[in-house]
Amino acid sequence: MDTFSSSSKREIAACAARLVVEEGLEYGPAKRRALRELGLPARTALPNNDELEAEVRDYIRLYCADTQPQELHALRVLALEWMEHMAAFRPHIGGAVWHGTATRLSDIYIQLFCDDPKSAEIALIDHHVDYEPRMVTGFHGEQVEALSLHARSQELGEEVGVHLMVYDLDDLRGALKPDSQGRAPRGNLAALRRLLEKDNSPS
Repeated sequence: MDTFSSSSKREIAACAARLVVEEGLEYGPAKRRALRELGLPARTALPNNDELEAEVRDYIRLYCADTQPQELHALRVLALEWMEHMAAFRPHIGGAVWHGTATRLSDIYIQLFCDDPKSAEIALIDHHVDYEPRMVTGFHGEQVEALSLHARSQELGEEVGVHLMVYDLDDLRGALKPDSQGRAPRGNLAALRRLLEKDNSPS
């Protein structure tokens, strides 16, 4: 990789990280907007998600170290509530809430693995939950139905976007393969409870 390409990638990643943390953008839109804000050509090579995540962690450490841990904890508590509500559908938490880079602007992404794709939707209807069906990008880059809703976080004192992504039960095995950094890409109820216990334990 030439020097210009690597330096522009770092510049894009740093700019995108600020947009992720300060404005709650997802990684894809943040990278594309960073490209525009920096006035770089549309075909400029973009940083990958691991490179962007590293910059997000640096940004949080530099600018949000006093607030982000509490905000992350609040989102994990809310995610646990919804995973318990939807326990029949083998819920798994992924994204920034799972990996520890979420702030109060982050949405919660929970993957459900269902025998019948309509069963999760029926459960929400039975419990009079207002939701909006939409299509989002899944963990293989494919389009997946999500049941999107707003839930109040008591700790944050505000509404948070919660997206229940509906997968087929057969997708569960592939969902647990380690990611490019060798980490578990998502966790089940027990794994999230362990994270919360760790959050609460004295350092």
